[in-house]
Amino acid sequence: MAFTPRRAIVTGSDSGIGRSTAVALAHAGLDVGITWHSDQDGAEETARAVRDAGQQAAVRQLDTSDLPGCGDVIDALAEDLGGLDVFVNNSGTGDGTPFLDLDLDTWRTTVDTNLTGAFVCLQRAARRMVDAGDGGRLIVVTSVHETQPRVGASAYDVSKHGLGGLVKTMALELGRHDITVNAVAPGEIATPMNDAEAEDAFKEKRPGIPLGRPGSPDEIAAVIAFLASSAASYVTGASWPVDGGMLQMGPQAGSHLTSDDWRDA
Repeated sequence: MAFTPRRAIVTGSDSGIGRSTAVALAHAGLDVGITWHSDQDGAEETARAVRDAGQQAAVRQLDTSDLPGCGDVIDALAEDLGGLDVFVNNSGTGDGTPFLDLDLDTWRTTVDTNLTGAFVCLQRAARRMVDAGDGGRLIVVTSVHETQPRVGASAYDVSKHGLGGLVKTMALELGRHDITVNAVAPGEIATPMNDAEAEDAFKEKRPGIPLGRPGSPDEIAAVIAFLASSAASYVTGASWPVDGGMLQMGPQAGSHLTSDDWRDA
């Protein structure tokens, strides 16, 4: 039988990419589990948008640095929804600390939140899908820094590189259960995390990006919704850059920099 998703969990869905994804999945006919770390009001706003789309919403607080307690939240949300077909790991953090100044506690917080906590949540979600025997979709929001580094982001880069490797290994192991596993790697997206609103994506200029602007959360959500659907049944182990062409600019940008300012970015 064709895979027909009915229930999804989207972590970090109180704003930005997570909110847009939750709403996109609701419009595709899925009930959605919503999580928040510090913005409960934002999560409730997302839940209202899901319900306005005619679907059920469940809301719980999630801290992916709480190990292994974060996995219990995924199990609880799956119970709230009556099952789980799609899991979108979107929660994450950054620290912006240069390598020489990075202390061990900050390193651990960033890596635990972005990578170890993601492992725990993804494993809980995958086990439920395997036990149900109906297949599933696991989608991980990484970053262009899954493959390319950034100054002042060593812990962040490591966590995103690690997520990329985890996705590929999971895809190999879970294929026998008809579970696909893919990454979506955003570039600069206009979200509150980046001190921007969605509409800024079409107002701001970015000469260093081929499409000339930041992306909007809805543009990421559209790719996630595709990967969550039955149409993506033969896509697994892939990382989908959604970056306006940013990753293609390495040599081009490098040869056109005119100062050393980037070293302290």
